[in-house]
Amino acid sequence: MSKQFFSGLSQNYVEILEDDEYYDVTIEVGEDPNVKIFRAHMIILYYRSPFLRRILSSNKKNDNDVLAHIKLSNISPEIFQIILKYIYGGVISLNEQEPSEILKILIAANQLILQELIDYLQEYLIENKSEWMEQYFEYIYRTSLQSNSLLVLQQYCTKFMAKSPEKVFKSLDFTSLPENSLISLIKRDDLQMKEIEIWEHVLRWGLEKNPTILSDLTTWSDDDFNMMGNTLQNCLPLVRFFSFSSEDFFQKVRPYKKLLNRQLYEELLESYLNPNSEPNDNILLPRYRNADGIIDSKIINLNIVSLISRWIDNDIKSKFAYTRELYLPYEFKLLLRGSKDGFTPKKFHKLCDNVPHTVTFIKIKETEEIIGGYNPLEWKSSGGYYKTKDSFIFSFKSKNNFKDPILSHVENMNYALYCHAEYGPAFGAYDININVSEDDDSQEYDNLLSMQQYYEKKIRDIEDFSIEDYEVFQIIKKNNK
Repeated sequence: MSKQFFSGLSQNYVEILEDDEYYDVTIEVGEDPNVKIFRAHMIILYYRSPFLRRILSSNKKNDNDVLAHIKLSNISPEIFQIILKYIYGGVISLNEQEPSEILKILIAANQLILQELIDYLQEYLIENKSEWMEQYFEYIYRTSLQSNSLLVLQQYCTKFMAKSPEKVFKSLDFTSLPENSLISLIKRDDLQMKEIEIWEHVLRWGLEKNPTILSDLTTWSDDDFNMMGNTLQNCLPLVRFFSFSSEDFFQKVRPYKKLLNRQLYEELLESYLNPNSEPNDNILLPRYRNADGIIDSKIINLNIVSLISRWIDNDIKSKFAYTRELYLPYEFKLLLRGSKDGFTPKKFHKLCDNVPHTVTFIKIKETEEIIGGYNPLEWKSSGGYYKTKDSFIFSFKSKNNFKDPILSHVENMNYALYCHAEYGPAFGAYDININVSEDDDSQEYDNLLSMQQYYEKKIRDIEDFSIEDYEVFQIIKKNNK
């Protein structure tokens, strides 16, 4: 068994730093008029800082006992005092330091290659000074690019740019981003920008790198297209061109077709002109959008919300619908969640009756499969069958696999919906049917079926299923749409 006494050891080394005897190095820090000379010990500096080790290796005390001397003009004496105490005692106190001073300590630690301190200070700033970092984002971002040792800070900046691009680009010119930073940003699935805006920013970035090329596209020569293509060769594959609307494709992409791979352009063109064309497996999906204010769901994501919204508005132009920019004209107001409110017909009718325009999502137990349906009318506790031509049912393989959904419209509109006190949301007779077998609406669902009858397609192969969770939402048209 061993006992470690690091606290006392640290204190002793700090006392050595403060002692005027036995030093063999002087360090001149700062610039006029703020210059200070520190006394230190070669052996400690040599083993604690790789940067100082390189300097000392070529600047050792000579035979005449002349002290080794180091000059660090780009670090202030106040900051170096803090750094030196860390080098000797392994301690640092940031409680009384302003965020700007902590960043200066980080910059100095990076220069002296004090990786342990670099890692700590990056995490400290992110965890404790995030508001200040957002306020001075451009300064933070440019600092992060100074060294690969500041990777944590770089990742924070990229994540923040993805989350809040509208805040960033008010203070930071997109065209000033280095290529690796631009690529790190536009490859993110969670970049909260419209794809057309990303494309326009990428083009402006390319123009900034080629000042001889005019912004007026009609003046571009073949050489200009080649120059831009070379500049953007690592960025173009990350732009999600299939997400564009047909209007944006025609107006904003088609004029630049010489920048794109010929095969990609032909596939894009076909996706807009031929509704029967099949998407290939390499198409990048639309970026994830923030769901705040749109839907609160444990079962689905915004990609599924977008498809459901298209189906409700009968906006089904091609098999490429899932690749297009997210279509989000509705808010989805949560009425019921089984895992929170229970799995009984009684609770369903209490929370969902007499509410028009509802969508039900059912996650099937022990699978990732999601089934559900849209009811343009109101659910009731009685009345039997209700008539509508606008209802539909659907299935998805999983929350994140929405490429090949099954959409099934009602065929016999006289039997589109079924309402009963012992039933939950029921489409057709058995197309989607969840109910209780006993005459007790407070019992949990125990009779669940999905088999084609009054809707045009079968939405799952196995008729019986069990519920892991289910949600019912009212859809409400957003005011800004």
